[in-house]
Amino acid sequence: MPRTMWSGSLSFGLVNVPVELRAATQDLDLHFHELHEKDGTRLVRRRYCSCEDVEVPWEEIGHGYELDDGRMLTITDEELASARPKKTRTIDIEAFVERGEIDPIYFDRPYALVPAGEEDGTLRAYRLLVEVMTEAGRAALGRIVMHNKEHLAAILVRDDVLCLTTMRFHDEVRSSADVPTGGAEPSERAVADAVSIIDELTTDWDPTAYVDGYRERLTKVVMRKRKGLKIEVPEPEPEPSPAPDLMAALQRTLEKTRAGGAPKRKRPTEAKPKPKAKA
Repeated sequence: MPRTMWSGSLSFGLVNVPVELRAATQDLDLHFHELHEKDGTRLVRRRYCSCEDVEVPWEEIGHGYELDDGRMLTITDEELASARPKKTRTIDIEAFVERGEIDPIYFDRPYALVPAGEEDGTLRAYRLLVEVMTEAGRAALGRIVMHNKEHLAAILVRDDVLCLTTMRFHDEVRSSADVPTGGAEPSERAVADAVSIIDELTTDWDPTAYVDGYRERLTKVVMRKRKGLKIEVPEPEPEPSPAPDLMAALQRTLEKTRAGGAPKRKRPTEAKPKPKAKA
């Protein structure tokens, strides 16, 4: 079980549920140290003053905000502290929304929200919120203060457990109106062929079917290097160029998909209701 990152209570009206926040994901990436290539010694980062060319001790490091005209505005630790949110150990649920109404682009980092302690009252209140949100199909919206920063958060039910996902604020999300999508409208035939390709590739969502190929290859490189084996560097593959004939490319893709695609688990079809017997 991952360590507790935050503890407090989830407030739902007059109901307060003691909860703990724990990481819902884990970092499996391979991490490397920077070395001096000549002798393999680890490098140390130091902060130097570009004007005096001397190393600056930690206690003399300040904060600067660059203005539009290039000037640097110095902000003290006390001035930064004045903007910090009020420390609170409560997540106040401000509203409930339909789960499907939240655009996934607003989701940031997921956490598990588990009951704090095994007292009967805590567990019953936690279970009540899980059951109610599951039955209603809702997500709760609130705010949480972590690391001296206030975060908008969505609380959802996943696998019978409350999960909290920090969210981006609306002004942090770029508008898609400025994204150039140019080009002429596709023909009905092109749309029909593209839909057929999507249908052929449609399957049930299985997260275990997708692996991090880069991490697997990088692990093999490390293991081969550890054993003193030679690392073969593959030739870079040429970048694919846009198809000169879109319709021909769609047709070839559709034929290839139908001929030898990966086996898929088809979605179960709904059983047709049996006709009622005549009286």
